[in-house]
Amino acid sequence: MRILIQRVTEARVEVAGSVTGQIGKGLLVFVGIEETDDKEDIEWLCGKISRLRIFNDEDDKMNYSVTDVDGGILCVSQFTLFASTKKGNRPGFTRSAAPNVATPIYERFVAYLGAVAGRTVETGEFGADMQVSLVNDGPVTIWMDSKERE
Repeated sequence: MRILIQRVTEARVEVAGSVTGQIGKGLLVFVGIEETDDKEDIEWLCGKISRLRIFNDEDDKMNYSVTDVDGGILCVSQFTLFASTKKGNRPGFTRSAAPNVATPIYERFVAYLGAVAGRTVETGEFGADMQVSLVNDGPVTIWMDSKERE
């Protein structure tokens, strides 16, 4: 499972002109899923996301987590996080899980993240053509892969 986290002052997702998810200060989390992802990947990433200290304290140091600042969380499915660009100019997405596999994993991820972070997680619409708007704060953007734990 791969995620791209952006610290934001605001973010929202629209599908067909309707807002499906929206937050103020918090984390925008793009989620890519491959077929081998399981409960362990979900638990590790959700724990990291909820405890990641990337919000500034009074001394302008990154010491606070999203839960410390009572921030929002917006999750957006994004199969392109597994793009392969080794050959040619058109990315390949064969490592991305098919929707019938990825959808339940994504739903478990969102539910578990909400439980761990103690808040409702806003979402886009899995598999839809989404328009994502955000104001990246910092900018702070962090990439994580559950198969490459550092």
